[in-house]
Amino acid sequence: MTRTGGCLCGQVRYEIDHELGPVTACHCTQCRKQTGHYAAATPAPWDSIALRGEVTWYRSSPMARRGFCGTCGSYLFWEEGDGLAYVMAGSLDLPTGLRMDAHIFYADRGDYYRAGDGLPCFAAGRSGAEVPA
Repeated sequence: MTRTGGCLCGQVRYEIDHELGPVTACHCTQCRKQTGHYAAATPAPWDSIALRGEVTWYRSSPMARRGFCGTCGSYLFWEEGDGLAYVMAGSLDLPTGLRMDAHIFYADRGDYYRAGDGLPCFAAGRSGAEVPA
């Protein structure tokens, strides 16, 4: 199934020719600062993504970078060089048919909300301990 998506202004568009897995919500401090809340992303192999337009990259840590539209600032991708792009779920065209499966780095979430969807909440990554929502 081919999925499409892009930025707010339309300067960057993409097509993904790969089955997408569940969406994971990341509440880490970097995602919180980048999005103003938390990021929700699904992985896809880079070789399954056809891009139209230019993505601007920001090196957010020694191991990862974040891709966005240089015109409107829409956050589109996160990657750590493992051959996968973590596609921001909100940049996908609707309907996505996807579901969220977990919250990660929940210990770093903003103090103004709590997850109320019944999904597992991990203090750090998925290999860490689960914490109450």
